Amino acid sequence: MIQIFGTNKNFDCKKAQMWFKERRIPFQFIDLKEKEMSAGEFESVLQVMIRQTGSREAALEQMTDKKNKDYSSIAWLDESEKASKLFENQQLLVQPVCRNGKDKASVGLNTKVWETWK
Repeated sequence: MIQIFGTNKNFDCKKAQMWFKERRIPFQFIDLKEKEMSAGEFESVLQVMIRQTGSREAALEQMTDKKNKDYSSIAWLDESEKASKLFENQQLLVQPVCRNGKDKASVGLNTKVWETWK
């Protein structure tokens, strides 16, 4: 089943939920304010993003919400520290984070990727 991680106030999360509902694709929404991703879930998303972008650094850049008010707390960290800080503060992730099993994932509103999950 598809998992959508995000917050209820995030408009892109609402759009993602609507996109899957309109296509009658079952999903589970997990509010990051109530329950964050486990270490395994976070790592599987990171690994997929590394495969998509070609490097760990590029994957972390793509996963980080630079518009977040707390972005400055991780902006200057190197990639090893940035990954752990992103895991510790998942509100800094670009939302929604969508997972389809362990080998498919996306960050942000990414319907082109989701269309391949059918």
